[in-house]
Amino acid sequence: MTANLISDEIVADTTTIRRDLHAHPELGFQERRTAGIVADRLKTLGFETHRGIAETGVVGLLRGAKDGPTIMLRADMDALPMAEENDVPYRSTHPGTMHACGHDAHVAMLLGAAAVLRDRADSFAGRIAFVFQPAEEGGGGALEMIREGILGRFEIRRAYGLHVTNILPSGVFGTRPGPLMASVDQFDLTVDGVGGHGAMPHRSVDPVVIAADLVGAFQRIVSREVDPIDTAVVTIGAINGGTTYNVIPPRVSMKGTVRSFNELTRAALEASIRRIAEHTCAAGRATCSIDWQASYPVTANDPSETAFLRETLAARFGEARAIEIPPVMGSEDFSYFANEVPACFAFLGTADATHAAPNHHPAFDIDESALSAGIAAHVDLALGALARSS
Repeated sequence: MTANLISDEIVADTTTIRRDLHAHPELGFQERRTAGIVADRLKTLGFETHRGIAETGVVGLLRGAKDGPTIMLRADMDALPMAEENDVPYRSTHPGTMHACGHDAHVAMLLGAAAVLRDRADSFAGRIAFVFQPAEEGGGGALEMIREGILGRFEIRRAYGLHVTNILPSGVFGTRPGPLMASVDQFDLTVDGVGGHGAMPHRSVDPVVIAADLVGAFQRIVSREVDPIDTAVVTIGAINGGTTYNVIPPRVSMKGTVRSFNELTRAALEASIRRIAEHTCAAGRATCSIDWQASYPVTANDPSETAFLRETLAARFGEARAIEIPPVMGSEDFSYFANEVPACFAFLGTADATHAAPNHHPAFDIDESALSAGIAAHVDLALGALARSS
């Protein structure tokens, strides 16, 4: 039983690593300290270790007793540019930077699994690639690693990833076949009007009023232009314009994000936003410009790999802890790996009575008792995947 392979010492060490990384968060493509810790640990375990992939990425290779395919286990390493509100001994020591999405736990669990699997190397055929990826939080580190050739270089045939979340109870795993997480795009929209005195709006072209019209009009895209059976989100996250009470500013800038679960809807959302922005501005005698930034595609799980993952986890933890969940509107750059090789991405619940703040919240923290389940899941998935492939 895998559970018996995970000693109290490994669990304690995993917790220590997680807390150390939590206290020293690093942003995307800046994870030098984290990468150093990872590489040193992999080398100590005797793994073939490769650094500097996509700037700060690390890959450790564990070879089995016989030749065989290579499967990949992935952990992302970066933190978020936000201040932490937790009052814990391991709170962030870097002002304005925080592990608010649990990537510290991902790294620690995968290193824990590496220690367990090192002692099982004589029991499997093939190789396990432990991929520690930079810049998931908007930087597209997965795509950069792919561009630098890690899939071909290490002959990776399948890929698996776990992500901690407080939307599930501690120790519960959730996934689904097909689309699991949404695509995401973002845009910067500038409305250019004519500034003037607040007492004489007829002598101006007020971009504030036009921007307000756009916020409401964009929401009608989802309610009136997207198939009700489909799912999409349009969010305006920032509006900036003006400096004081009685001055109409010459321009207003807006930032928005768009999410969906299929490429046709994704393209239609962009077209609708551009059309509405241009015509609304024209109707108000203003002009606009849009900088559209396409980002992560849909994270779609291979049905066969998803069935394997759920069966593997159910065998270890029971059916009640390996469940199918609805799609999640968040996004993940693991999607790039899943577009290249058969893959499955899953969530590990880390919520309990004292750890309920959601991911990306300034008070996000996890129930660390779930770390042992994450280690065991990585171990079972790796051994099971290689057994299927041999």
